[in-house]
Amino acid sequence: MAPSLIAGSGGPGAPAILVLEDGTTFRGTGFGADGETFGEMVFNTGMTGYQETLTDPSYARQIVAMTAPHIGNTGINDEDPESRRIWVSGYVVREPARMASNWRSQRSLADELRAQGITGIAITGTRALTRHLRERGAMRAGIATGTGDAGALRERVLASPQMTGADLAREVTTDAAYTVSPPDGVPVRYQVAAVDLGIKTATPLAMARRGCQVTVLPAASSTADILACGPDGVFFSNGPGDPAAAGYAVEAVRGVLARGVPVFGICLGSQVLGRALGLGTYKLRFGHRGVNQPVKDLATGQVHITSHNHGFAVAMPAAAEGRPGQHGAEGRPGQPGASPGATFDTDFGPAQITHVNLNDGVVEGLRLLDQPAFSVQYHPEAAPGPHDASGLFEKFCALMDGAGRGAHAQA
Repeated sequence: MAPSLIAGSGGPGAPAILVLEDGTTFRGTGFGADGETFGEMVFNTGMTGYQETLTDPSYARQIVAMTAPHIGNTGINDEDPESRRIWVSGYVVREPARMASNWRSQRSLADELRAQGITGIAITGTRALTRHLRERGAMRAGIATGTGDAGALRERVLASPQMTGADLAREVTTDAAYTVSPPDGVPVRYQVAAVDLGIKTATPLAMARRGCQVTVLPAASSTADILACGPDGVFFSNGPGDPAAAGYAVEAVRGVLARGVPVFGICLGSQVLGRALGLGTYKLRFGHRGVNQPVKDLATGQVHITSHNHGFAVAMPAAAEGRPGQHGAEGRPGQPGASPGATFDTDFGPAQITHVNLNDGVVEGLRLLDQPAFSVQYHPEAAPGPHDASGLFEKFCALMDGAGRGAHAQA
């Protein structure tokens, strides 16, 4: 029989229940909209940035538990969302803030969840939930308010879709292309085509501040669609779902690489690049989500503290296996980390693993050695998160310069 971890009330509200697919049950109080919701149960270790987390499209079809104990302190404003709406399917907190205290706050977190129809739950057992997921792995779950029938809810959880095989990038992407221009006083130096697999608002803005005029394109854009923008470089964004289901994006990457246009990918974009280079991808046991992941640059030895949100990863190439490195609890058995200089062959020339996660040895970066293309598994735009890796946008600009594609406006 599955365990039942009963948690008390986390604040005012109607009774609510959280049930995992293995039958583990948490009872608490409703937080946000009344109703019932389903998704993959994951946790986020960030101490702050809940508004950016909620509106990150990479969280589509996931129920997110926050490990920080007090959520909602600074309320909600209209300046910080990372997309047009909240994407999480459900939200789990320990103790919701009873009032918002920030000069930028325009409404409470609970009001925003209700307005957007997001069902959540407050439980005192977020630590127990996190430990359970770390031991058993991410799994499907359901939240329901006003009910105590855990068995019936579990049946509906088991009937809900799995994350493996899910093509979600096309669900969260923009319907039509749009442009983000540099701010006043910053000249246009580069034309960038950004393929929106679940892009965050901060990402094109980070490029625009560096002189990029960014044309954001729908996820399923073909190579011809991308090149029709006349880009100096092409960016493939973060996003939700299984990279193995995004074959259209893999083909687009391959088409762009075949023409020698500089490429930069992050998160899902990095996984898509990996698949374009002939590597596999696999589902992590509980993923990396938060703003405190240590990532090592294998060339320099420098360690960056980085912002992550991904449940899949690029498989270590066979050429790098057996070298000294980290063994990860989340990585596949027998999959070590890479050592500096480890290379592997691709259809586009030799490539290299450039970064690894120091917690578990997961691949965190790739680059081609003879072409201007690279990627990282984390979020250098840091929304929310540290700014250690923001220099990667300058690296992308340098690639465009090195390919003779800079200063587009003057060309």
